[in-house]
Amino acid sequence: MRSLFHWTLRSLCVLLLLFSIELPSTTLPAFADTASPPYTTELETQVEKLFQKAMEATNNGNFTAAEQYWTDALEFLPQNPAIWSNRGNSKVSQGQFEAALADYNRSVELAPDQPDAYLNRGTVYEGLTNWEAAIADYNKVLELDPQDPAAFNNRGNAKAGQGNWQEAVADYQKAAELAPQFAFARGNYALALYQIGEQDEAIRTMRNLIRKYPQFADMRAAITAALWHQGQVGEAESNWVAAIGLDSRYKDTHWLADVRRWPPALIEDMASFLNLAEQKGTFSP
Repeated sequence: MRSLFHWTLRSLCVLLLLFSIELPSTTLPAFADTASPPYTTELETQVEKLFQKAMEATNNGNFTAAEQYWTDALEFLPQNPAIWSNRGNSKVSQGQFEAALADYNRSVELAPDQPDAYLNRGTVYEGLTNWEAAIADYNKVLELDPQDPAAFNNRGNAKAGQGNWQEAVADYQKAAELAPQFAFARGNYALALYQIGEQDEAIRTMRNLIRKYPQFADMRAAITAALWHQGQVGEAESNWVAAIGLDSRYKDTHWLADVRRWPPALIEDMASFLNLAEQKGTFSP
């Protein structure tokens, strides 16, 4: 039963980029203090099967089914904080953010010394543009685990949301140092550098990431705007062809601002690139 107590769907670092969040303001439901049934080998087997089914459904993108499997598991283990947190992740994947907050709150209540529910809850607060609440959750994660790269990256996202780009740079840089393979943290670092005027270093970082990860659409699109701004038209257009071939959403500046949350300076340069490209009749948005 050991694996069930692991926080298997740990981080929603960039999951909220997939959604445009609009949440009504209502009161979160209360939870009954339900005792767990007696632990038996039969119970272990049943819950392990539900666990495997939930993971399989998640991997297949069937988040509705995954949510139901986690709900079924809670019938057996209502005091298991990892199941509450994982069900919250399934709800976020369906855009059910208020319900996800309720699950994360329950997970935190059951295991206040475990960082994962704080991390996941923080991403929901980010999506709701509640930057202070998100930062508070990420600070709590770092209090519990000072070397957590996801918490540094996500706190950088929240600080960027506040317009505090200098502190965002520091958080992204720390995340990338702690996890050198965390490409999105390094990419976020490059974007934040661009916003604070360190464009040469930003472009250098983008180029390094593209060299290592040629299919990194975010960096392909970002370097398009940056190089266009510097007058390096040929290289900009070459990267643009690659970027939109990987992800056509980068043609939408509203998506860049509201969902991906690029920094304003880079969005402005991308808008200029798209406008001029449209006038030329090539790479039109």
